[in-house]
Order: sequence, then structure tokens, then C-alpha cells
Amino acid sequence: MSHPSPFPDDDARWHAVATRDAQADGAFWYGVHSTGIYCRPSCPSRPTRRDNVAFFDSPAAAEAAGFRACKRCRPDQDNATPLHGAAIERACRAIEAAPTPPTLEQLATIAGLSRYHFHRVFKQLTGVTPRDYAAAHRAARVRDGLQRADSVTDAFYDAGFGSSGRFYEQAGELLGMKPGDYRAGGAGETIRFGVGQCSLGAILVAATPRGVCSIELGDEPEALVRGLQDRFPKAELVGGDPAFEGWMATVIGLIEAPATPVALPLDVRGTAFQQRVWQALRQIPPGCTASYAEIAQRIGAPTAARAVARACAGNTLAVAIPCHRVVRNDGALSGYRWGVARKRALLAREAEITEPGH
Repeated sequence: MSHPSPFPDDDARWHAVATRDAQADGAFWYGVHSTGIYCRPSCPSRPTRRDNVAFFDSPAAAEAAGFRACKRCRPDQDNATPLHGAAIERACRAIEAAPTPPTLEQLATIAGLSRYHFHRVFKQLTGVTPRDYAAAHRAARVRDGLQRADSVTDAFYDAGFGSSGRFYEQAGELLGMKPGDYRAGGAGETIRFGVGQCSLGAILVAATPRGVCSIELGDEPEALVRGLQDRFPKAELVGGDPAFEGWMATVIGLIEAPATPVALPLDVRGTAFQQRVWQALRQIPPGCTASYAEIAQRIGAPTAARAVARACAGNTLAVAIPCHRVVRNDGALSGYRWGVARKRALLAREAEITEPGH
């Protein structure tokens, strides 16, 4: 959702420049014709005349018009200063402490920024909007509350849901199962699974009625099964289902022939930010790689490379969500949930299969 700028016209922008309003930083940039330099509104440079100024919506627009960046205020660099970082951290703590999500106006006041600038900087630093951050935190409170509260009703009210209707509307997306089943450790939930061997070692595939929820790789099948039991201690785990063997074969096919499209329903559970990252990963073609920074750019959060790396580490669907195709900025392999050796093997296989002539 976009928000109207508090600097909608040149008069408002000029007033911000004349008063060196730091809250206007990031909302627009201005260039000075006599010097050929462009600046942030809060730049401490010597004032100029109104008729000597041009306004721009981005550094790129100013440079396209022939202006060069000021060396004092560095308008071409990320404007998420340490001061902004502290302001956004205050807003995050306020979201986490509030019984119900604060409004955008309330959060902007806490951060000491204009509503427009707060929304922009918050997304730049965290990778998600304030609303998405609040929703993810509330989902975490629901999951924690369902394990601790005396009832499902207590859990959703404690998490800030004003009515049972709103909670149950979102329960499937938040939990992947009915709230009562989640509270009971998966009791009443049936999860089919299979274990086998592939060229990368042991493999476990598990699915809820919504789709495949786990693809794990490892050295020992028994360890993979124990991990599934730990996640859903009271769920009914059904192994050895002949009808499930087709799904197992499809997943193993993704490993042995990685150019194969994913043709399985997926039960993907994660925060709003994780979902955005994982969707971007699924758009990387076999035989190609992208850096964490590139993925951050693609999802519109250029400063969130570390958060992208954490989202990759949180992926529980090996090969179906191809986090193995994400590498460091220098092209080197970094950590992988199932071991760097498996990551290297997957990338080598994809490169071989996608070479001309194969």
C-alpha cells in the first residue's frame, strides 16, 4: 500500500530544503543549477535561491539530468543512517510490545519521522512494510501462545486478534493446520512421509493435506525421521504409503534432473518476508545463480541481504525452493542447511545438464 508524500509539490519541497528538514531525506532530492550538484534536503551546504533549484524523485533522476552527487551529504548513498536504524528499532520494539498493531502514524511518531519517510526507511532497513512486520510478529505470538495459553481463544486474544472470525480467517496461513491441532503438537493432523536414498544421500519427503511441507537431506534416514517427529510430536505420521511413492519419485527427480519443473503442491510456511524471498528463489532458472544482495534487490529490499540469507537458511524444502542457487557476492559458496558439499554437487549437476548439447 502506497502513502501520499508530505511533500506533494515544489513549494512544500522548497520549504523542506530551506529549513533543512531531515524528515524529507529520502522523499526527494534537489539539484542546484549554478553548481551542477544535487543534495539531500537536509544538506548543510550554503543556501541557494529558489529559482536556482530543481527537484527529483531519485538520485538516478538527478544524475540523468546532469547533476553530480554532493560530497558532503552523499545523496547517492543509502540514506539508512545509524540514526534511522535506531528510530526503526524503536518502532519494531513498539510493535512487539503493543497488544494490537500500532497505526502507521503512531509508529512514525515513535520513530520521529514523517509517515511517508518512516514507511520508506522501515521497508528499506527491514525488508518488509510495518504492516507485514506486525503480522509476522503476531503470527509468532499466536504460535507461542497456542503452546502456553489455557485455550485457543486466550491465545488469539493475547496475540491481538479482535475477533475469532479474523483469527480463523488467517489460521491456515499462519499455522499450516487447525489452531487446536497446532496447540496439541500436531494432534489430529496426518502427515504422510517417505524416506529413501538419492545421489546426495538420505532424503525425507513429508506432506500435509495442503502439500509437501518438508524435503530434507542428510546422512542417515533415522535422523531425518527423528527431526520430523520433533517438529510434530503429536501428529499422526504415516510412512510406507504406496500412494506417496509417486511424490517421493518426483522429488528425487528434481535432484537427479534439476531442469525438471516442480510439479507438486507445496505447503510453504513462513513470514511475509520469507515468502517473498522463497518466491524469488523459485524464479532462478536451473544452471544460474544469484547473490544474496541480488535477491534483496529483486524483492525491493536492497539493504536486506543478511535477512535474505536467514530466509534461505530457514527453507525446509530442499530443491523445490532452490536456495542452493544463492551464492555470495564474489560467487563463492556459503552455508547450506544440508551441507555445502551437497550445494556444490547440485550446482555442478545443473551446470552440466543446462550446457548446450545436453
